Amino acid sequence: MSLESHLAELERRHDALDRDIDREWHRPSADESRLAELKRRKLQLKDEIAKLKSIERAETLH
Repeated sequence: MSLESHLAELERRHDALDRDIDREWHRPSADESRLAELKRRKLQLKDEIAKLKSIERAETLH
């Protein structure tokens, strides 16, 4: 899998988690522990995306 396609997949998963968080948040009795887990996973993906983008930028500079 190329770096670009891997980044695209991670961004797709990040967006899906964002939608899941929004749905959970708007439920009449939102599950706080589920929200926390979804947010934790979203943050992990965000960190991984940022790391891969920095690698990608470094590769284009060389």
